[in-house]
Amino acid sequence: MSTDDTLEECIDDAAETVAPAWPLHSFVTVNPLSGFEDRPFHEAVADAEDVLGGRGYPSADVFRRAWEAGRIDPERLRTELAAHGHETDPEASLERLAAAEAATDESETATDRVDAVLSKWLSAFLDQGQAEWPMPDREQGFYDAFRAVARYDDEIPDAGAVADLPDDPLEAVRERLVDRPVAEWPEILERQFAALPGWTGLLRRRADDGGAWQSAYPITPAGYLAVRLALVDLFDAPLAPEGDDPETDADGVPPAEVWLDAWEASYRSRLVDALETSPTRDGGRPDAQLVFCIDTRSEIIRRHVEAAGDYETHGYAGFFGIPMRHAGYDADVTVDACPPIVDARHRIADRPADGADDARAAYDRRSGILEAGRSAVKQVRSNAATAFSFVENAGAGYGAALAARTLLPGRVYDLLTAADDRTPGVHEFCEPTVDYNPDAVHDLREGLILEEKVDYAAAAFELMGWEEFARVVVFVGHASRTANNPFDASLDCGACAGNPGGPNARVLAAICNDEAVQAALRDRGIDVPEDTVFLAGEHNTTTDEVELYDDAIPESHAADVERLRADLEAARAGAAAERVGDMGAEGAGVRETERRAADWAETRPEWGLAGNAALVVGPRALTDDLDLDGRAFLHSYDPATDPDGDALEAIVAGPMVVAQWINAQYYFATVDNAAYGSGSKVTQNPVGNVGVYQGNGGDLQTGLPAQSLVGADGQPYHQPLRLSVVVYAPVDRVTEVLADAEVTGLLDDGWLSLTVVDPEQDGRAFDYEGDLEWSAWSEASAPATERATPPSADDDD
Repeated sequence: MSTDDTLEECIDDAAETVAPAWPLHSFVTVNPLSGFEDRPFHEAVADAEDVLGGRGYPSADVFRRAWEAGRIDPERLRTELAAHGHETDPEASLERLAAAEAATDESETATDRVDAVLSKWLSAFLDQGQAEWPMPDREQGFYDAFRAVARYDDEIPDAGAVADLPDDPLEAVRERLVDRPVAEWPEILERQFAALPGWTGLLRRRADDGGAWQSAYPITPAGYLAVRLALVDLFDAPLAPEGDDPETDADGVPPAEVWLDAWEASYRSRLVDALETSPTRDGGRPDAQLVFCIDTRSEIIRRHVEAAGDYETHGYAGFFGIPMRHAGYDADVTVDACPPIVDARHRIADRPADGADDARAAYDRRSGILEAGRSAVKQVRSNAATAFSFVENAGAGYGAALAARTLLPGRVYDLLTAADDRTPGVHEFCEPTVDYNPDAVHDLREGLILEEKVDYAAAAFELMGWEEFARVVVFVGHASRTANNPFDASLDCGACAGNPGGPNARVLAAICNDEAVQAALRDRGIDVPEDTVFLAGEHNTTTDEVELYDDAIPESHAADVERLRADLEAARAGAAAERVGDMGAEGAGVRETERRAADWAETRPEWGLAGNAALVVGPRALTDDLDLDGRAFLHSYDPATDPDGDALEAIVAGPMVVAQWINAQYYFATVDNAAYGSGSKVTQNPVGNVGVYQGNGGDLQTGLPAQSLVGADGQPYHQPLRLSVVVYAPVDRVTEVLADAEVTGLLDDGWLSLTVVDPEQDGRAFDYEGDLEWSAWSEASAPATERATPPSADDDD
């Protein structure tokens, strides 16, 4: 292999070290240590700490709080500590953990100065429309644009030398490595690429995915490294780190890993003990069936919906199995409303329906007025000739508006809601372009053919194990509503890549209402009754309002839908009261959620998925009547309808992987928010429409903010546990699925755990031990006949 090929391979490998990052307007949850997932967990966190500088385990103080709250089983902890040769006295072990948490040196280094200058140029180049004066020569690509303009940067020593860099970025990289043995290249490039993991994560995703911004202003890993290594040379910063390799424990498993294992095993034991291990579905046809996303926030609203009436709820991935690129009615760009592990296959647009001209005109009129106002204000504020006079003349009005938004956010919410109610929504005059349109010319084919419609509908019902249908079936997507929140997309649907799930729900409802689709489903053994009507809806996770898109409901079902709407309001009240209580507002309810949604000073409008700890795959009766405290992803599955394991295979390959990503991001952002999160919202500043800084510069902060994880008292609300998966299925069937599943490697390496409750063995539980081997729960630890209380986020309260 030539040195050119070797260098390119080293650069490609270095880019894999950092996790891909998406712009905040399309927030995608991802494991920040995804580049280290090919090794056991304890090795990965050690390597990541060495390369990325982040801690990989909860602090001794967090473990102590869990221990004192009774969340960790003492016998399990002592046994595991002894098995790995560690101090078995918990108090002494905690003291050693605390002593090992040494302070770090905060003095500025030459590498810090390289990071600061490079971050400045990256923010200028990667800007997506925020800057009034964009960086010159961006169309030439990052490397060439930097060479053209950075020569004038007085923060760079001998900046004129930048213009003398080689034309080829690979040659520039090679020049910096020429005095180093080729064997050292991989580590050097890996560490240089990982020095700014936020910016390089965004770079990696942008270079891999292409797209409009990358086409217009290209940036490559080679170009980035050429610039970075040039700055390293000019600032006389070290090319490779210096120092000894860190010491490791005798058997490689540190005591913090043992504490974490024991904590997770204790949680898992209580969870499985609480399950109904012989679930049966109640007889009779429910008044309605509602399909929610598997999102942990759905667990709360589902409980309250079921308590409000004779309703049956189910869990399914929130993109509803439709791999679509959505073009909103008045959106400037399209979005891929499906998980990153799934490629969008269909373009679905909001198309004005026949006979809805009045509603469309009203919507356009209001949108036009608002857009014209925003544009005029922006032009006046940014014009040097008018900016000061505008402030002087409009100051009183702005002051009143600021005071209202600050002091009366609930009233502002009422005004905005009233304005929205007077204006038709897009769903009232638009239909999704579900039918295949051969005349539309786009990157993706618009619409779906009949066979695809049938496949998506059948997949939904087969994965959830449906055998009967209510008169009304509602697919409920979810979104959030917040003010002044750069991280608003992190509260939307993760399965839709940080976008609202309502459009996907509308597509599946339209598919299932198609008579041709229903006829084809009957040929596949799925009999949809003639009186079943499918609706779409959207759950606002900030206020717990569920909006039904019922504009085309037949008169025969009007009373059913009206009753459902009333019961959804009752469910909202119960769910809202529960959630705001978790945020310290005991006794409050819907009004408090509305205040949080409208308050632009509110740093914690909702908890999002904080607290997530488990994924339960099985029939609803498995967790029926249990309060899982919004900590569990719930995916419907019935092993009786899946003898070949095809549905289970799809769940393991899709939702299980996505849930692990979400869990890992919350875990690492909690254990080290500075390295894997984004710090406090109070000191953040948006940059380039792609992310946030801490302060006025530095690395792009791509993880979750502290307020999404930590309570007002400074203590973690999110308990940092790796995902515990519980599957209700025969253990042999699960073994067959795992034999060919990519997630098996993560299980073997301890990134998540798996427990199977086997219906063919009287509900006995089996823990996955690795290499497709299982250990059966003993009689002492087997699921109880009487259901126990599942663990909650506030067991110590």
